[in-house]
Amino acid sequence: MYDILNTPVNYGGLELKNRVIFAPTTLGLPQEEQLERLRAIARGGCAMIIIGDVPVGKHGFGPSLYSKKGFAWYARLTSAIHQEGCLVCAQLHQSDSNVKAMLKYVPGVLTKRISMQELRPLLNQEVGPYITRMPAQKAAAIAESFGEAAVLAQKAGFDMVQVHGDRMCGSFSSAIYNFRTDCYGGAPENRARFAVEAVRAIRRRLPDLPIDYKLAVRQEEPHYGNAGVVEAELPVFVPLLEQAGVTSFHVTLANHGSLTDTIPPANHPYFRGQGCFLKYCDQVRALTKLPVCGVGGLSDPAFIADQITAGRIDCAAMSRQLIADPAWPEKVFSGREQDIHRCVRCNKACLGGMMAHQGVHCIYERKASV
Repeated sequence: MYDILNTPVNYGGLELKNRVIFAPTTLGLPQEEQLERLRAIARGGCAMIIIGDVPVGKHGFGPSLYSKKGFAWYARLTSAIHQEGCLVCAQLHQSDSNVKAMLKYVPGVLTKRISMQELRPLLNQEVGPYITRMPAQKAAAIAESFGEAAVLAQKAGFDMVQVHGDRMCGSFSSAIYNFRTDCYGGAPENRARFAVEAVRAIRRRLPDLPIDYKLAVRQEEPHYGNAGVVEAELPVFVPLLEQAGVTSFHVTLANHGSLTDTIPPANHPYFRGQGCFLKYCDQVRALTKLPVCGVGGLSDPAFIADQITAGRIDCAAMSRQLIADPAWPEKVFSGREQDIHRCVRCNKACLGGMMAHQGVHCIYERKASV
């Protein structure tokens, strides 16, 4: 059943053995536990794992490709995933957090006057001034660092890179955050410049490397997401990114709002259904012939197979479902659908665990340990 899910596909120059991708996820786990989690997901049959938030700078959050220890970690990770017959992609990431602005909230967090839920919107308020006041030379240098990081990522064993189109790329793209009056601000073409320069920096150094782009889409009426590209501006951004060297698009809702919007639970007022972000894929599909990967509450194999057959998406990315059951692909491909631990999108131990700084887990893990 669902043969289309288990068919190979050329995803932007990279040959995938099937259509299932593990979406980039901040797991928040100790390295050894993270390694075993990702190894299990690779062993479960998905075609590619995207490692989220790989810093493009030398001093970003998380392990650095530029340090001996950080590079060794990524090399070990890619080797372990490859040993399970799975490909691996590095999501190149540049934070748009204003570190100096963050420091003023530290006392409130330490004394618990500011909760982690309250901290997020406070930090988001600092993004606009940070992006708007950044010197153009610094913006250009950061964009250039995507190319340097991609070279190191390839050396560490990554098969593909994904440019994180939310975070700094998304904030430069967004008229909500970007009030610049220079070549990086104003018209959509200018707000796209930072992302385009980041992609070009990679393509110039690595002419043949597949480059995925996480295209974060901001929605209005009703309003969801603050960074990223508003739907009406997709006809500007998509061709510019393709011309710069992007070979595939990973399409999702823009961030910098509530995490329960970008990681929506089953009772979300707007994004409650299967494939809740696929309408953005439809819009991107109409603008490019490049492969498109969809994400958003995907867990039902029949539904996903129908979307691929209909041509809405080429691949399906999922995170919570593969955390709930890493063997989802293997069970689907072997006709053991009844054995799947189905994600119910409760967000209790996954998003809840991340927010509580306990790492991403699943309620099924808790049940198994009782």
